[in-house]
Amino acid sequence: MEMNNLYIEGQKFAADSDQDTEAGSYHQAVILIVEDEFEIVDILSAYLTRSNMRTIHASDGRKALELHSSMKPDLILLDIQMPKMDGWKVLSELRQKSNTPVIMLTAMDQDLDKLMALRIGADDYVVKPFNPAEVVARVQAVLRRTLGINQTDRKNMLRTEPFEVDLESHEIVVNVEGERHALVLTLTEFKLLTHFIRSPKRVFSRVELLNSCLPEGDTLERTIDSHISKIRKKLEVFGIHGIPAGVRGVGYRFRGDQ
Repeated sequence: MEMNNLYIEGQKFAADSDQDTEAGSYHQAVILIVEDEFEIVDILSAYLTRSNMRTIHASDGRKALELHSSMKPDLILLDIQMPKMDGWKVLSELRQKSNTPVIMLTAMDQDLDKLMALRIGADDYVVKPFNPAEVVARVQAVLRRTLGINQTDRKNMLRTEPFEVDLESHEIVVNVEGERHALVLTLTEFKLLTHFIRSPKRVFSRVELLNSCLPEGDTLERTIDSHISKIRKKLEVFGIHGIPAGVRGVGYRFRGDQ
């Protein structure tokens, strides 16, 4: 399939990418693109990334459900004609357990198809070929409408590459080369690493970390060094080095390359 058949005015990609967006409002929003045409995935990812959104990709329906469960995206762009499990089935299963917004992206342009998607629970419906800038605008519009509904879930999650923190379950997942790994941390280690992730550019003294993250009665500043060392060793197993980073004469920060 040729690129100019995929999009309306596909040649305007470079110009559209330089346009101002409502980037700040959607920082770190995670968009799951469920699509088996890789050219479409690439161009949508570029536009969404330009608007400060993060994208993940599933090339079939079953993988889409797996990624939805593990990554908890903020919105899904869903094709209908998919391998292994079509978009209708994916949407139906999603709506049995989740209110995650879904925008259908499909070549099926009959009114009956649109009505079926909306009845099953889609939030919007876009027909191919499409202008990717319009898709981004629709994503932003749906996120604005659903922000209040998803506010509790968003407050319970922190995302700072390569980490995803579930504050409710006290779990941290690290993403390395597309693979997700659960970190096995003590409660104190979880509190310390989460403290850095909340304020990744700030430098914390040992006293500040001691007061914020360690149990009452543990007052030795050098205890912080021991916990930091243990966190580093656990991250190094996954090829992640220098987190948290030491700042000579001051304390620690999330990274040293900021």
